[in-house]
Amino acid sequence: MRRMLTVLAPLALIAGEILALQGQGLAHAQTRELATKGVLLDRVAAVVNDGVVLNSELDDQVAAVTERLRGQKLELPPQNVLRQQVLERLILQEIQAQRANRAGLKVSDEALNSALTEVAQRNNIALSQLPEALSQQGIDYASYREEMRRELTLGLLRQRDVLQRISITPREIDQFLAKQANTPSENNQYNVSHILIAVGQAASPEQLEAAGKRAAEVAQRAKAGEDFAKLAVAYSNAQTALEGGALGWRKGSELPTFLTDVVVKLKPGEVSDPLRTPTGYHIIKVNEVRGEASKAIISQTHVRHILMKTNELADDATVRQKLNQLRDRILKGEDFAGLASISSEDPGSASQGGDLGWAGPGSFVPEFENAIGKLKENEISEPFHTQYGWHIAQVLGRRQFDNTDEIKRHQAVEAIRASKADEETELWLRRLRDEAYVETKL
Repeated sequence: MRRMLTVLAPLALIAGEILALQGQGLAHAQTRELATKGVLLDRVAAVVNDGVVLNSELDDQVAAVTERLRGQKLELPPQNVLRQQVLERLILQEIQAQRANRAGLKVSDEALNSALTEVAQRNNIALSQLPEALSQQGIDYASYREEMRRELTLGLLRQRDVLQRISITPREIDQFLAKQANTPSENNQYNVSHILIAVGQAASPEQLEAAGKRAAEVAQRAKAGEDFAKLAVAYSNAQTALEGGALGWRKGSELPTFLTDVVVKLKPGEVSDPLRTPTGYHIIKVNEVRGEASKAIISQTHVRHILMKTNELADDATVRQKLNQLRDRILKGEDFAGLASISSEDPGSASQGGDLGWAGPGSFVPEFENAIGKLKENEISEPFHTQYGWHIAQVLGRRQFDNTDEIKRHQAVEAIRASKADEETELWLRRLRDEAYVETKL
């Protein structure tokens, strides 16, 4: 009965989608096709396991990143540094794409169209207008679709290999909420930027020392007033490097676990000392801080129903007549719950006398919500139809409910997951990178 909601994980390229993807992968498909025919049109920028990163891909990405950074009025690092950073991102993407292919992960056309619809909506246009909007910026729609499919596929891979492996216990939730209650600063939201000087899992003492010195130098330059975003583009090994290290707005509780204690102590504009973790040395800058919202009061309805479905022997008219007869019997004094337990075809509520409990907005399909919204307390509806079949329903009560605690527990789960996900993702990527055979040709 209850509506199933599908939540899409945010795409790395969802903000400013059209501009961010300009020039990305446009010649890639044609280049690969011609290369298979033996026509030399490109060079190899890097060999990655049994695949390659082409120089044309690197050029396209460097151009796209350069345009985006200029649009954000960020100072560009030297061209060779930028190309190395972009190449490293492409190498990691190729490693992940190979892993997803081996795992048989695929994104359906339906899921792809749903993501493209979201892109169109964020740009205030209809999906049917998206090809033309892209064409006006010199972007081929077919290539754009494939790049989006690739992003979604990598998201599925991270979901499978990282997010689904993160476990959260009730004790962790309780401890999180207790700590949050005793630490008001964690209720704030922080706009944070981040630089990672990565250290491999098998790094030698000399490599650790060199990374530590570089982190100290970068942190000192940032504290002295040098542009943090430029330093991130030039030196960071994190996935956010080419976005100037921006992590965006996060609640204190949603920050990576190892950053929380550092961030809540920094004032806007301040830069942290390097922080050592298994992934390397982290340098943090807090850009802005803002407060949290208040309580969540929602309207809830307590409702019960009887569901009947059509079949080969009973059409809509027959089922509707049966429900009318049941309604008449209830109005004459028979017990709703008793009739629901023997007549309702809803397996989830029949054993409970048809009781669906207290439910807030969006809990049921629109037709059901519209029907019960017109009822007074204890009134029984006429038969009405939804995608599940035919119903009669009775509203047992309405109330204003403080949903704050329930929301807080749900938010705690999401915050704990988010705080673990960033660190686990970086560890996962470092591990994939260390295990891969990579030979660069720059």
